[in-house]
Formats: sequence, structure tokens, C-alpha cells
Amino acid sequence: MFIILVYDIGQKRVSKVMKICRKYLMHVQKSVFEGRLTPSNYRQLKRELATVIDYHLDSIIIYHLESPRYTNKEEIGKIKHQSNIL
Repeated sequence: MFIILVYDIGQKRVSKVMKICRKYLMHVQKSVFEGRLTPSNYRQLKRELATVIDYHLDSIIIYHLESPRYTNKEEIGKIKHQSNIL
């Protein structure tokens, strides 16, 4: 599956969340990651994130796409990360 993950995390935990996300996904903007994951890697990513975030203060949103094939990606402005995923 292809996912796009975005987060809004408290400053104390943001580096831990970023480190976890980088293990599984490509970092495309400050709080945005994308990439293909197997179902087992997806479950592991969610387990690891659950141990770090504060459910009362933090937010993570994950968009699931069955395939990036039918998705268009448009970038405007300075491109900070070149990705060939989409």
C-alpha cells in the first residue's frame, strides 16, 4: 500500500516521531512522509508511533492509497526533496 503520513506533534516528541517515520517512509516536507509499505511494516510503524505520541496533544493523519498510479502530485515553489514515488 502507498501512504501519505502527516503529523502535528509536540516539540518534545517530534524528533522521536521523525526518526520512526524515516525508518519506513521518505521525508518530503517538514511534517510529511510518503512511501510504500507492506501491511506488516504499516502495523509496526503504527505500533512504534503509539509508544511515543501523547494522544491528548498530538495528531497523526495517514492517507491510504491503493496505488500511487492514479494519483497526481503537483509541487509549487522550491522543491526540498526530490521523490520519484508519484
